Amino acid sequence: MKSVALTAFPRTLSRRGGAKRLRSASRVPAVIYGRLNPPQNLEIKLNDIKNVLHHAASEIVLLDLSVDGDPKPKRLALVQEIQHHVLTRQVLHIDLHEVAEDEKVVVQVPVEAVGEAAGVKVGGGTLEHVLFKLKVRALPKDLPEVLYADVSHLEIGHAIHIGEMKAPAGVEIMGDKDIPVLSVAAPVSEEQEAAALESATTPAGEVEMLKEKKEDGTEGEAKPGEKAPAKGAEKTAAAPAAKGAAAPPAKGAAAPAAKGAAAPAGKPTAPAEKAADKKAKK
Repeated sequence: MKSVALTAFPRTLSRRGGAKRLRSASRVPAVIYGRLNPPQNLEIKLNDIKNVLHHAASEIVLLDLSVDGDPKPKRLALVQEIQHHVLTRQVLHIDLHEVAEDEKVVVQVPVEAVGEAAGVKVGGGTLEHVLFKLKVRALPKDLPEVLYADVSHLEIGHAIHIGEMKAPAGVEIMGDKDIPVLSVAAPVSEEQEAAALESATTPAGEVEMLKEKKEDGTEGEAKPGEKAPAKGAEKTAAAPAAKGAAAPPAKGAAAPAAKGAAAPAGKPTAPAEKAADKKAKK
């Protein structure tokens, strides 16, 4: 990877308010981290970093950094992370990582497919990106901006694994060699789409069926506050009584007395109690 010249300036404004003022002045806040030096706050002209990113194949950029007023004339640094605004995609913040020319570094490099897969062109399949980035280790000058994978030979059901990726000279691709990076999936038929749609809507159908049963009065959940019927009540429920017929007596209750029969002896009535009290007083 060829280094790109960039000039940065020491940053005195910090915190959120300072960052806003920098952006309003067309400057981007940045931080450079290093193994031998403590982190340093920097600011970069917005047009300068835009120009660097515009000519780069990815955001993995090797910078030949010059910091204004720094005793070191040049510092080799990698763009580690760039924060963008969600809507405008404007550059908000940049993290840089200082590296040495003779020390290998590990970075994430994007993967790009080259050509049209045979399974897509002839069989109507779909090319799937399983991994969009791969971890590589190399000297800064040997780092690739992008890893390319030729997919023109891929048939349906075939894949390119990490172990099959071709790395440039001096670059080691890290990771499990059996993990797929790109694959071609079989096309989905109308029957499969209908089956997937039916399985996705099955729960809703079951809920609707229960609702219909409830409306018919044959099945459904009890309403709030409603008591559950006694066990076997539905089976033993009596038919409605005929007009004018007396309700059957409850189990254990005495049969109604015949007309004209004397009332059963028991607790005296209220007038009898009063007469008894008068006699006792006398």
